[in-house]
Amino acid sequence: MVEEEETLTMPTETALLKTSTSLRTPQIPIFKTAFPRLLRHRKTAFFPFSSFSYGKTAFRGGPKISAVLATKEEVTDETVRPVRIVALVGEGSVSPLKCAPWVDVMLHTANRLKWVDEGFDMEVFSDKLCQSDDEESKNLRRKLSNADILMIVSITNLQSIKWVETNGEKIPNIICFDSSPALTNKLGGSFIDSEEKGNILSKISRTVQGKNTNESDEVVRTVSEAWDRHNSDDIRFCILVIINTYIRPVQILNNLRSKGLSTLNCMVKNCGPQILNCLLDPDCRKALQCLNNCSPVDQVCNYRCIASYESPNLEAFSLCVLQKNNCLELDAKIPEKPYVPPMVKFRGEDLCHETAEDLFVGWLGDLNWSWRVVAGQNPAYDQFPCQYQLFYRGKARGSFWYEPVFQVKTLEGKMVWRRRRYRVKRAEIPGTFYFSVLDNGVISNEFWTIVDVSDDFSWGLFHYSGAARVAGQSYTGAVLVSPNGEYPNEKESGKLVSALEKCGIKEWELFMVDNCSCQDPPLGIPDGSSLHSKIEVKDQNQFSV
Repeated sequence: MVEEEETLTMPTETALLKTSTSLRTPQIPIFKTAFPRLLRHRKTAFFPFSSFSYGKTAFRGGPKISAVLATKEEVTDETVRPVRIVALVGEGSVSPLKCAPWVDVMLHTANRLKWVDEGFDMEVFSDKLCQSDDEESKNLRRKLSNADILMIVSITNLQSIKWVETNGEKIPNIICFDSSPALTNKLGGSFIDSEEKGNILSKISRTVQGKNTNESDEVVRTVSEAWDRHNSDDIRFCILVIINTYIRPVQILNNLRSKGLSTLNCMVKNCGPQILNCLLDPDCRKALQCLNNCSPVDQVCNYRCIASYESPNLEAFSLCVLQKNNCLELDAKIPEKPYVPPMVKFRGEDLCHETAEDLFVGWLGDLNWSWRVVAGQNPAYDQFPCQYQLFYRGKARGSFWYEPVFQVKTLEGKMVWRRRRYRVKRAEIPGTFYFSVLDNGVISNEFWTIVDVSDDFSWGLFHYSGAARVAGQSYTGAVLVSPNGEYPNEKESGKLVSALEKCGIKEWELFMVDNCSCQDPPLGIPDGSSLHSKIEVKDQNQFSV
């Protein structure tokens, strides 16, 4: 047991702002442009840049994006017409997402687009309709005649290819993935000539009939990198990029744009010592250099840099630039969608706040941890092995804490342990909670839901949605937990799938956590902490770890 610091509290934004001061700053030659950008990691570590050069980033307020914003930012939701998207998928084709059928992946993507904007309408069709002339095929033609985007996935059938060439002529945006080289990509009405026409992932050689060549290159590069990461978030992101660049602004992508000189001026005016200390610290400097080589939307690359080179100076830098002074002038709210209902009964009794907290506490007492993470939905976090959860009641009356412990393989090949500390407060409905954490200098606020926990404590599913306000980032996800880090057995499959469905998550979206080699995790909770309130530890002994 370690000593708990009774004075430790989550700093409020007001308190943080009161500590900010104006500072004179020495010249900092590392800043090559007006500014830098934000990254996101599931629930933690938000930083204001992944590149110090505009030229390396996908969203920098370029010509087309600026034009879209300038002409449409004042249009109200009531007057904006829907964005119509058609996804045409090869019959029987299989995705790299745990071999889920592409048609299922794209149907799920259509639902997830609605979480971003109800006006994003995507319909999914099999290319077998291209090989017939029945009513369904005619309906597909009608849909294509009004489509803003045609997304072609895994189509190689010659008859389907000819059908697309004939019926897709007037569609301004056509993007092809894993398809025949005979198919052509188009962005903003301009044909994209690539080394392999049927795949937008190919290296661009030139843009035909278009003026914004550089911008199209940026978009294709960003979409290519996202698609190649093979996860549901990035598949949706590919579509959002096209909408944002060529059709109308997408609010959640606005924060990827630089604020320009005002950001740099804010940093120089307020955070000179923190910047200098970071540049003089080898680990902090390595973090900046590492982030500079990551795409701003590659969460895995970005967070691995952060986790590899964590340091007090890196935290002080982001605390000053983001949390204290909000130099990026950003804002974000916890997403309202999807709405995930909490479980209402446990072991046949109505769930109350005390029991819900006990479900979080889980196996702690019998074991040295509450739960071990089996899988999660976010590739940035779930790449890390050996994830432990510690939930416990603090010494202060009504206090409740959450401490995740996880392992990181740094970019230099070292295995290190990382630990965070969240304050947890009850929400109005039992089984729902507010979490807050100061992580690497930025406060994140989250809303957690206990979706389900099996009666024998053999597994649980927790959903979260959150935001780092000053980082302009919001997020959702879920974690599947068990006492030993192993996947629930087959008899629990139906119940697990049902719980995932409540979260809007498919089982094939989950990323498995490597729990094979977890030596000497830094566990333990503060002295004076307490565990279960209503559920006795012995009740859990029926399940063997």
